[in-house]
Amino acid sequence: MKTPVLSSSRLVLAMLASGVIGAAGFGALSSTHASSAATTAPAPVAAAAAPAVTTPDFAQITAQHGAAVVNISVAGTSKASAGGLELDPSDPFSEFFRQFPGPRGRGGPQQGMPTRGQGSGFIVSADGTILTNAHVVQDATEVTVKLTDRREFKAKVLGSDPRTDVAVIKIEAKGLPTVTLGSTRSLRVGEWVLAIGSPFGLENTVTAGVVSAKGRTLPDDSFVPFIQTDVAVNPGNSGGPLFNARGEVVGINSQIYSRTGGYQGLSFAIPIEIATKVKDQIVSTGKVSHARLGVSIQEVNQAFADSFKLDKPEGALISSVEAESPAEKAGLKSGDVIRKVNGQPVIASGDLPAAIGQSTPGEKVTLDVWRQGRNEVIQATLGGAKDKATQTAKAEGEPGKGKLGLALRPLQPQEKQSSGLSGGLLIEQAAGPSAKAGVQPGDVLIAVNDTPVRSVEQVRELVGKNGKTVALLIQRGENKIFVPVQVG
Repeated sequence: MKTPVLSSSRLVLAMLASGVIGAAGFGALSSTHASSAATTAPAPVAAAAAPAVTTPDFAQITAQHGAAVVNISVAGTSKASAGGLELDPSDPFSEFFRQFPGPRGRGGPQQGMPTRGQGSGFIVSADGTILTNAHVVQDATEVTVKLTDRREFKAKVLGSDPRTDVAVIKIEAKGLPTVTLGSTRSLRVGEWVLAIGSPFGLENTVTAGVVSAKGRTLPDDSFVPFIQTDVAVNPGNSGGPLFNARGEVVGINSQIYSRTGGYQGLSFAIPIEIATKVKDQIVSTGKVSHARLGVSIQEVNQAFADSFKLDKPEGALISSVEAESPAEKAGLKSGDVIRKVNGQPVIASGDLPAAIGQSTPGEKVTLDVWRQGRNEVIQATLGGAKDKATQTAKAEGEPGKGKLGLALRPLQPQEKQSSGLSGGLLIEQAAGPSAKAGVQPGDVLIAVNDTPVRSVEQVRELVGKNGKTVALLIQRGENKIFVPVQVG
């Protein structure tokens, strides 16, 4: 129903569609070899011919499965502007978070105003169960499904999950055409994919492209490892299927990267395994449960890798651990770098919440953790996700050069009580590289790298032992964050 847009540093929900891509075949060359001796030359040897790469039969896929793709029209009342997102006025990229206009609108609807919108979906069972995006039916009071044979049905929203942007709706009908569900495990980057949807209300529009990347984590959508494609996706395509070359659905088209609100070559689909798991929970229980670890994390860049003596900038750096959370009970600490979950590598920090979010509350996971220069294995029993998702902390500014540039003093008893800290040093002044990295007077320095600090002398010693970069764990208000600072 509504579709936000993504800026150069953010992505926004959009009513999208995806497409299919392919590669051209090529022939092989043959060659001969002549001997310089006065003997009979051997027969020419032909090089083995490379197998031809054929383009998928898009027409056949569309003919077989196009009838299972539906147009969804919604009517409702908007509860917030900008596509239901709460925008931070101080965020320089907030201007890019804009909802796609409705049929007559020119911008995001204001609070309490009636709205209309369109999206796409696809039938997964012959009795009328349909998968679509949660943002398509968000705040809808009336949902209408139109089939390719022009029949229309009022639909009931069985449930939706904003964390994964998956919703399940139901129409009262029998003997309906259905799609075939596939798997993303064998899906390869560069492989052809095809999308069918209703961009701008143009029903059963087909677009094609290739898989650009797998396991892509996006800001504010950390529960989903998206499939990135270059399939043309526009408002109204949201919720439509992404097919592989065999005509199997491998994803739900959900988001785009755009500065304009329209397609700019980058679109993202929810893997079908995640959508199916959400559907099964909604159909059986009417709700969706996600697991929770209870940490705030940061991206491990090269500066952090140097500070923590990591061989490469990979993993999820824990900046804070929630009290009484599964993470605290398992013994995780600020400064730990989670590198694997159940044996699966955590490359980018977003890989961690994506892996945890797909687990079940109560499930035990094995975490490979880098702590104080060595690997440790920690077992954690996951809890249930709260309304507040796993946070990703972001440092302000870039590390500068030179000395640390901090004036520090121990916390007074009343300051410890108000901050809830048992140790740490108050930053009275920040200059040079620390200031450029985003450290501010009034921040509390809690640790250098993964070592808690209690005195100015200890900080000098720790900084002196490190190389060119140190990671400072600071607390500002109720938030904790690691900041990389170059010291030499």
